[in-house]
Amino acid sequence: MTITDLIAGALNGSQRAAGRLLSLVEGERRDEVLASIGPSTIRVIGITGPPGAGKSTTIGALVGAYRERGCRVAVLAVDPSSPFSGGALLGDRIRMTAHINDSDVLIRSVATRGHVGGLAAAVPAAIRLLGAIGYDVVLLETVGVGQSEIEIAAVADPTVVILNPGAGDAVQAAKAGVLEVADIVAVNKADREGAEQTVRDLRAETKAPIVSLVAARGDGVADLVAAIDDHHRTDSRARRLARARLSVRTQPDLDTLAEAVVDGHDDPYTAAERLLSPESEPQS
Repeated sequence: MTITDLIAGALNGSQRAAGRLLSLVEGERRDEVLASIGPSTIRVIGITGPPGAGKSTTIGALVGAYRERGCRVAVLAVDPSSPFSGGALLGDRIRMTAHINDSDVLIRSVATRGHVGGLAAAVPAAIRLLGAIGYDVVLLETVGVGQSEIEIAAVADPTVVILNPGAGDAVQAAKAGVLEVADIVAVNKADREGAEQTVRDLRAETKAPIVSLVAARGDGVADLVAAIDDHHRTDSRARRLARARLSVRTQPDLDTLAEAVVDGHDDPYTAAERLLSPESEPQS
């Protein structure tokens, strides 16, 4: 099938076509796919936090909440790459299998392939593609390790940091700088001892809203969704431009390129390529 055929199929609800397009975006035909789609915008909710915090479980609960609203939902789970195949190691997404048979939920593991920062290099292009083929929300789960995890702030809004009580997560997150990009903090497994103390510790470290939940039971998920909605209501074009600037870094044509990213005409990689092209260099 041609890329045009695949796009038509994906718009008609074919997950196979959508998956094939995502594979092309991850490979050498990224530019060809992006040239075949128009501008697109989509809500991107980033989920990050240390391993074992319950990110996938929380995402599974959020998928259910957004499906109840009638939204088409895509999950991009950025996983460590296999040193042998280059593929994602956690591709089965066991905790999200409740939605596996829902044709309006696409779950995709994306391998980092050595990319520093917790996000795979193809993620911004994949997000643009998903918006163009009719998805309403992207839930973006990152690897959740290392100070460079703050890269998620460039493409997601809000960024939700998932932490656990009684494990020193709050202190470690503060040291790693992850709390600096947290728009919302969720203390998962809040039925455990030490949850209230963790919330108090977090309030001393961040001004972001803090939500307590037990994602495995669905407790507090409505509060998390409400916090996400509140954040979206207070979002502004200026804040979106700031995120786009972070995506394309400081360059002479930054404002113009940031606006193109915000308005869905370009993804950060296309914008960066324009900066690097000979035509974009100033005349001597």
